[in-house]
Amino acid sequence: MYKLFLRFLFIAGCLFLSCVAFAQDKVEMADSMRSNGKIYVVVAVCLTILIGLFIYVFMLDKKISRFEKNKE
Repeated sequence: MYKLFLRFLFIAGCLFLSCVAFAQDKVEMADSMRSNGKIYVVVAVCLTILIGLFIYVFMLDKKISRFEKNKE
């Protein structure tokens, strides 16, 4: 019962923090980057980095699995 209460309290706190974050005013830098079209460059770079990280982790997992098989 205590764990359930802590979990509920954590979720309620996260929801409260997200409401506070969305209540902020518009960000002028994002508006200017969007109007200039530079925001798409930022998104493309972020996606490229994330995709690279996912590929690296996937390949590392395959190598580790292969080493574990050879060890047995």
